[in-house]
Amino acid sequence: MANPLPLGFLALGGATLLVSGLQLGWLGPDQGHTVAWMILGFTVPVQLVASVFGLREGDPVAGTGMGLLAASWAAIAVATLQGAPGTTSDALGLLLVFSALAMLVPATAAGLTPGKALPAAVMATTAVRFLLTALFELTAIDAWAQLAALAGLVLCALAVVVAAALLVGPALRSA
Repeated sequence: MANPLPLGFLALGGATLLVSGLQLGWLGPDQGHTVAWMILGFTVPVQLVASVFGLREGDPVAGTGMGLLAASWAAIAVATLQGAPGTTSDALGLLLVFSALAMLVPATAAGLTPGKALPAAVMATTAVRFLLTALFELTAIDAWAQLAALAGLVLCALAVVVAAALLVGPALRSA
């Protein structure tokens, strides 16, 4: 069976790019609900599929990591839909602190697994992105949003590059 991580990482790239767009002002605050619905319709189901296939294949890094990502992005989307445009949420901030810590579990497991250093880097970078977003949600200090957005852009690029490496590497070896 195919590795589910590229699918989940590509969905991660889309979600973090959209939220970074909101945080950087590329998208107006009135676009928050649209972004939330896109995350619920695109990222969450794709990451859930990746999680199920990871667990089914006995890959706890993929299964756990993708499951945590799907749930975290769903929570971000729901909070965005519930709040007024441009507002913060202490509840979301606390959940994102937990999500950041939780993402370190599969990141650490990946880092200790031969051949999973790149997925470990994506998951660790996700933890940083979630923590910076949590700090913004808890403090409403714009500098945290800007740092979170920049981390989100780095995460987007890293997720796409790692997904490509995970897909292209095996294809090149089998050619």
